[in-house]
Amino acid sequence: MSSERPGAGPASLATGLACPVPFTDTDRVLLGHGSGGTMTADLIARCFLPAFRNEYLARLDDQAVLPAAGGRLAFTTDAYVVTPLFFPGGDIGTLAVNGTVNDLAMAGARPLYLSAAFILEEGFPLGDLHRLVASARAAAERAGVLVVTGDTKVVERGKADGCFVVTSGLGVVEHAAAISSDRARPGDLVVLSGPIAAHGAAIMAARADLELDTPVVSDTAPLHRLVAAMLATGADLRCLRDPTRGGLATALNELADRSGVGIVLDERAIPVEEPVRGLLELLGLDPLYVANEGRLVAVVAARDADRLVARMREHPEGRQACIVGEVVADEDRLVVLETAVGGRRIVDRLAGDQLPRIC
Repeated sequence: MSSERPGAGPASLATGLACPVPFTDTDRVLLGHGSGGTMTADLIARCFLPAFRNEYLARLDDQAVLPAAGGRLAFTTDAYVVTPLFFPGGDIGTLAVNGTVNDLAMAGARPLYLSAAFILEEGFPLGDLHRLVASARAAAERAGVLVVTGDTKVVERGKADGCFVVTSGLGVVEHAAAISSDRARPGDLVVLSGPIAAHGAAIMAARADLELDTPVVSDTAPLHRLVAAMLATGADLRCLRDPTRGGLATALNELADRSGVGIVLDERAIPVEEPVRGLLELLGLDPLYVANEGRLVAVVAARDADRLVARMREHPEGRQACIVGEVVADEDRLVVLETAVGGRRIVDRLAGDQLPRIC
């Protein structure tokens, strides 16, 4: 791995405030099924993939890249149930736009159009709705996308927790690269665009109404322009993921599993801002499992990694980009952390739901 690693020091190794490991043979949906971790993967494999199986869905990427006349299109959909609706650095409207744009960006697509469906609870304040819509509009303008269709539903009081938002996005893929979660190869390097865990930490601080000396602010931001700059370098980008639910640990486990490889991370290289680190240590949460909404992780051919990082650092969303790990041959497909004190530990998927309603 490159010696150029500007990590922010040791990250918390706390076990995390996960719920007790749930039974996976239950006949009911549990909160852990929405964690993005092991139970989510199991639910998808047992329920949705058999029902809708096709070559595009089977790739299990953040979006589907589809053939179209004269090129390729990227298509994605997502739902947002975050609580609270307003948090430091954003709100559910900003989050819905940026999250959908970023899912398209992880295929290297240029986002073009979004849909937005609002599910509202009877009694929800119209002032809050106007505020959320204004935030979504501003986020769409910043990202250069149009919201071209949508829907509104109202359910009885107590049935929707204020407001849920469902978005879909369409973008155009204007490059020839094959970027997918199954393309990581031994010897490749893992690149992170910046400090992790700010979004999840901001949500938890808002829920607990904590007054912090240094406020923790969500990192929510659109990443498609950063990805375009990365593609412009000509680097051999194998995989791209935005580590949202389940954090960096879950995203890398998904890549390792899909590519049939192992990944070794250097804890000292993984940046975590000090206010975020302090809050998560207070809460007993591991930053590797905490959600991000304005960060990406890339797997790139080793020969291109330093050049790619240098270009990323020229971009506002990648100023603290760094190399944090290496892809290795491993038939067990493990993600392993080399700790700051010289040990090694397996970084597995979440079994339960550490932070429900985070996005």
